[in-house]
Amino acid sequence: MDLTILDEEYPLTAAQIGFYQEHSYIKLKQVLDADTIGFFNVEISKAVNRLNTENTPLEERNTYGKAFLQLFNLWTQDSIIKQLVFSKRIARIATDLMQVNGVRLYHDQALFKEAGGGITPWHADQHYWPLSSDKTITVWIPLQQTPLEMGPLEFSAKSHTLLSGRELSISDESETKIKNQLKINDFEHVIEPFDVGEVSCHSGWIFHRAGENKTPDIRKVMTVIYMDKDMKLKQPENKGQLNDWNTWCPGAKIGEVIDTPMNPILYEK
Repeated sequence: MDLTILDEEYPLTAAQIGFYQEHSYIKLKQVLDADTIGFFNVEISKAVNRLNTENTPLEERNTYGKAFLQLFNLWTQDSIIKQLVFSKRIARIATDLMQVNGVRLYHDQALFKEAGGGITPWHADQHYWPLSSDKTITVWIPLQQTPLEMGPLEFSAKSHTLLSGRELSISDESETKIKNQLKINDFEHVIEPFDVGEVSCHSGWIFHRAGENKTPDIRKVMTVIYMDKDMKLKQPENKGQLNDWNTWCPGAKIGEVIDTPMNPILYEK
């Protein structure tokens, strides 16, 4: 399989960068071609099947458990998947959108929403992250065409400016309370399907969710989470942030740049 596209430049326009800076998310078409998506669909599916330990029937799980199967840092488990996670093409997109001089890996995760899988409640990712600035970005890479009935990612445009709700973990409570706050503040709710090769990029503080998977097929997504290469570790403010410190950047010290073997620089200008 020819994977040279992973290192080729995907030029962004000034308008696209400006859109991300204003709205805190963007969707980009044809970031990867159909052959590359199909290849990684197979490889990541094999890894998820091999590594998944969730055996509880879907109907017996809580809201979080019904949302998706979640497997982390596949780059450490599979050299083929590592090529996607370490893609200079995608890391440069992250760098340019955030307007920084380079990015480090925070971690990757596969998010497989099973057939009949439930909603992913409204939340902001950075609630869980012990990071000193908002220079973070998640690239959400669907591994197939993702129509509305499959539960694509939804965004509340510009909601990174809303402070209320940041303290909530993913839960039934976050779905209800954040939904109400977003309505009160009249943020635009963006819900659209994804074409093959289309990806989205969103910042750590924007509120987002996903609907149920009403199809008979698994909604397969790979994500890569990047941070500014100069990101420093902050004092954790909740149990989730303490867990993330120990899990995603072990050995990093509070107040210092997160320069660990688990957080390599993936692109630098």
